[in-house]
Amino acid sequence: MKLALIGAGQRGMIYTRYAYQSEDIVAVIEPNDDRRKAAADEFQIPLDRQFESVEAFYRLGKICDAVIISSMDRDHYEQTMQALDLGYDILLEKPISPSPEECLRIQQMANEKGRKVIVCHVLRYTHFFAEIKRIIDSQELGKVITIQHNENVGNFHMAHSFVRGNWRRSDLASPIIMQKSCHDMDILSWLVDSGAKRISSYGNLTYFKEENAPAGSAERCLDCKVAADCRFDARKAYLPMRGQWPATAISVDQSEEGLLNVLATSPYGRCVYRTDNDVCDHQVTLIEFKNGVTATFNLSAFTNKMYRTIKIMCEHGEIRGDDNLNVIEVTRFNSNMAEPVEQTVVRPAMMSGGHNGGDTGLMIDFLDNLGNAGFSSRSSIDMSVESHMMAYAAEEARLTGTVIDLDQLKEKLQHSITA
Repeated sequence: MKLALIGAGQRGMIYTRYAYQSEDIVAVIEPNDDRRKAAADEFQIPLDRQFESVEAFYRLGKICDAVIISSMDRDHYEQTMQALDLGYDILLEKPISPSPEECLRIQQMANEKGRKVIVCHVLRYTHFFAEIKRIIDSQELGKVITIQHNENVGNFHMAHSFVRGNWRRSDLASPIIMQKSCHDMDILSWLVDSGAKRISSYGNLTYFKEENAPAGSAERCLDCKVAADCRFDARKAYLPMRGQWPATAISVDQSEEGLLNVLATSPYGRCVYRTDNDVCDHQVTLIEFKNGVTATFNLSAFTNKMYRTIKIMCEHGEIRGDDNLNVIEVTRFNSNMAEPVEQTVVRPAMMSGGHNGGDTGLMIDFLDNLGNAGFSSRSSIDMSVESHMMAYAAEEARLTGTVIDLDQLKEKLQHSITA
């Protein structure tokens, strides 16, 4: 198979490195000169197949089998629609689009053209969540009644991606519930095997704003007199991480000098209390599914590590999971508190690759789909749109202080794209 990479940032490079083990990478499209050259060198892409703009690439017509679209959120729609029009199959980084109408239009066009669009909902491919799904579907604990799910973003991750980084503002990218947590909407809908009925949501940007800046702090960390006492000092965030995320996300040059140059000039060197960010740093979402299951989802920047925890309460027992520890506890209910606890501890098999092996599982699925006309993906566009409707509804509910009816929302959206 021949593939092209659109967007040679962190996620695009991860997917393409896996594909490069068995497939040909014939083109790279990336506006950043350093990243475009690094990708071209790594994947041995000739100069005449290195493009600064996607328009120049698309003018060639269809020159390969599929494209990996891993550009910024608000570029996805136009790039995906053009790729579908040319006949490409697509691996599409989430979110599909910040706009629910655009999500539906991509789904509609993919089905009309008979093209495969697989969305990078990598959590579906982890052994951790697959094992939880297996336990639920076995009915050994009866039906699911309610779920508590937490996405612990990590305070340093929040500062990097959603305060200083590309996803700091909804108008530049997406609301955080869409950009970060369409993953979680997808997992919840998948686990309970139901679409959502009603959603409400509450949250705000509380901490990462100027009123919380230390006295005497500066606009940029390299100019700051109090940086030594600040855990968000950019030098502390990036210099010890040379060669690793998040340092690799801010510069191709991983020397100390190279990183300091970036911190002196880019948004990644700005004080986290003095940027132009507006996305929430905490948000709680309440979901009622059509099959009667209820769920609470809590997204928070105020955690020490990046991980997800989940508690699933069923008729005859409960399931607790921590994906950082890779541990799932299955507990059957007792008749009284004196009885011994009947509990099984499951440690799912580990798979190499990011997101607890989810990145690898996704790429296996994507490449298998390209080579098999009848293959059905675990994360097809048809399956993935629901999570984006849920995330959009959650943000609407937060902004308006209302409860969003999903069927009414979908009916309104369908009317808008057919009008």
